[in-house]
Amino acid sequence: MNFNGLPDLPSWANGLIDLPWWGYIVVTLVLTHITIAGVTIYLHRHSAHRALDLHPAVAHFFRMWLWLTTGMTTKAWTAIHRKHHAKCETEDDPHSPQVLTLKKVLLEGAELYRKEAKNRETLEKYGHGTPDDWMERHVYTGSDKGGVSVMLVIDILLFGPVGLAIWAVQMLWIPVTAAGIINGVGHYFGYRNFEAEDASTNIVPWGILIGGEELHNNHHAYASSARLSNKWYEFDIGWLYIRLMEMVGLASVKKLAPQVKFETGKVTCDLRTLQAIITHRYDVLARFTRSIKATCAEELRRMHRPGLAVDLQSVRRWLHLEAKYIPAQEKARLDAVLKNSKVLDTVYTMRQELAALWQRSTASTEQLVSQLEDWCHRAEKSGIAPLRDFSRTLRGYA
Repeated sequence: MNFNGLPDLPSWANGLIDLPWWGYIVVTLVLTHITIAGVTIYLHRHSAHRALDLHPAVAHFFRMWLWLTTGMTTKAWTAIHRKHHAKCETEDDPHSPQVLTLKKVLLEGAELYRKEAKNRETLEKYGHGTPDDWMERHVYTGSDKGGVSVMLVIDILLFGPVGLAIWAVQMLWIPVTAAGIINGVGHYFGYRNFEAEDASTNIVPWGILIGGEELHNNHHAYASSARLSNKWYEFDIGWLYIRLMEMVGLASVKKLAPQVKFETGKVTCDLRTLQAIITHRYDVLARFTRSIKATCAEELRRMHRPGLAVDLQSVRRWLHLEAKYIPAQEKARLDAVLKNSKVLDTVYTMRQELAALWQRSTASTEQLVSQLEDWCHRAEKSGIAPLRDFSRTLRGYA
């Protein structure tokens, strides 16, 4: 009898494993971390972006584990993520907080995923190259509730009634961290190393809790890189696991983000300069933004006077966006501001022209090199010191 006067449960009903209270917390963290590792290493870097190859045994372990702990299939996750990159921050993006609002993505991320997973067009267009063996067709696909039900039974058998709580945390882990935080906060708040053509951000520089996915802006800048960290102070635990697997022959890295290099003393642009700038275009735009930040801020302060209403926050954002991403009504307000400042107008125009260099697919390489050299010459003659200094940096990309 227990202290409530009720009969004690038989020993087997308390689970096969008996742990102290903190032991159950550790077990829960380990189990959910394996799930996170499966998402970032197997689904994201291996399946969606082909940044690395995994040993078949490792790939199938992750495939089975994710079926048990999330009910997700490789084809659906891969297809939805590829569509996210192809349609990022547009009406067709499955989970853009810029379009759907941050609140909706945070609170309904799992529902957005399930809705898109039913879209056959998405699966067929973006789900190519994913597993299509007997296990996928007869066990994993179409049986999402089967996997999580098996996991529930396993947790209760191993840990008894506490296993139900462990299972509940497992079921919530990916909807909250991946579907909510990464897809939501990772496109709304944080810092940016690169001026990618979307709103992606790095949430924190230490990618541990969510397997490295916290470094989301880095990923959008170099989507096919197996390593998500880029700066010396950033840490990607998913990359650590990949390197350990590579050391024992369980993984093979195919692609990494190229490192930015500079050739000091270079005074003219050539084909190598152009190629380096196109390769590192998001780094180029980020450096451009940082170089003219103080100048723009000072100019905006100067303009903020009676009789000229300036929304400083909006203008700062508009100055670093391509024109096509600025809504029509806001574009008209930006034009009004630019008419009152030669400095801001020059900075904005030069930024748009720089971004256009790698979008002119019809121009020959000789024409692009000539346009790049002309851009640098005009930047140095603009009378704006940060533009002049940035131009000299630009010539040094190698």
